[in-house]
Amino acid sequence: MRILICDDDTLIIEQLQKYIESYFESNHLKCPELISFTSGESLLADKSEKDIVFLDIEMPGMNGIYVGNTLKKANKDVIIFVVTSYSEYLDDAMRFHVFRYLSKPLDRQRFFRNMKDALVYYNSITTKIPVETKQGVYSFPASQIIAIEAQGRKVIVHTTRQNFDSIHNMNYWLELLPKNSFFQTHRSFIVNLEHVVDFDHSTIHLSNQQITAYLTRRKYSFFKNAYLLYLESMR
Repeated sequence: MRILICDDDTLIIEQLQKYIESYFESNHLKCPELISFTSGESLLADKSEKDIVFLDIEMPGMNGIYVGNTLKKANKDVIIFVVTSYSEYLDDAMRFHVFRYLSKPLDRQRFFRNMKDALVYYNSITTKIPVETKQGVYSFPASQIIAIEAQGRKVIVHTTRQNFDSIHNMNYWLELLPKNSFFQTHRSFIVNLEHVVDFDHSTIHLSNQQITAYLTRRKYSFFKNAYLLYLESMR
C-alpha cells in the first residue's frame, strides 16, 4: 500500500504524517509507504500506485479538484481524502466521489475513525475471496460479489462478472464475508450492501437487475440500520 499526501503547507504534511504513523503504531500495524508532495503537478508526475491520497484543494497551479478528477479517471478505486479549510469546495469534491472531507485544523480522533473506515474499504476492494466450484477455484475482491443465493441444495455466488455454483453452504459464506458490508437478509440470501439499489419490507433490488433478494420482515429494521450505517461509513 502507498499513502500519498499533497499539500502546499508543509506543517499540514507533517501533521498528517504524524497522525498516519500514530494510527498504524497504535493498531500494531506496519506503516505503509508514505510519500508527500507540495503541488498537484508533482503528485500527478508520480506514476506508481496510489492507494490512499490526502489532497489539499487550494494549491498554486493545479487545484485539488482538477487533481482529484484526474486521479479518479486513472483509477476509480483510489481512496481520496480532501483536506481543506474551505467548505465551499465540498460539492465539487463530491462529484469525483471523494471518500472523506477533512476540515483544517485536523481533529486526531476524527482522523483515526476515518482512517479505520478507509482501510476497511481498501481491504474490501483488494482482498480476494476464493469461490470454490466443482470446476475449479476462482477469486474476486469482495466488492465484486453482489449476493449469495441458496436455491434448494445449490448455493449460487452472483458476481459482477458471472454466477458460480459454490460447493460451500450458506453458513460458510456467512463466516467468510466481511461483516461490515454483507448482510443475511433471508435464509436464502446474503447481500453486499455496496450493491443495494433500494428495498422495501420484503424485497431488495441490487445493481444486477436480474437479482431480487428477499428480506424477512423481522430483519427489516436490522437491515435498514446496517445499510444506513454502511452508507454513513462511505461518506
